Amino acid sequence: MNADVTQLHTFGRNDKLDIPRDENGPVFREPWEAEAFALAVSLKEQGLFTWNEWAKILGEEIKKAQAAGDPDTGETYYRHWLATLERILAENGVVESGVLARTRDAWQHACARTPHGASIELGPEDFEH
Repeated sequence: MNADVTQLHTFGRNDKLDIPRDENGPVFREPWEAEAFALAVSLKEQGLFTWNEWAKILGEEIKKAQAAGDPDTGETYYRHWLATLERILAENGVVESGVLARTRDAWQHACARTPHGASIELGPEDFEH
């Protein structure tokens, strides 16, 4: 059972982020969503941004996606998390946006060349295409 998008997070007192859950524990549609969630939590805990900053930029990224035609059904919610992470890291000088773009392209190349069911391995050839 998937958590409703409205229950995915709460930015509130004590700087707490609530994880979506069902009776069996945390719920995400795909493993990468859980990884994006965990990455955001870890980077916040390292002091790279505040939850207030996160919430503001996430809201802006969602609005930007909706303006571009995102149907806002919840299916793309964690894509907005990734866009927010990339933007925060670039704006805060943690990584250059060009590096993010090249790495994203390399991962897409690696995904495209990897047979279904096999582990994706990022290699130098993925950065050269």
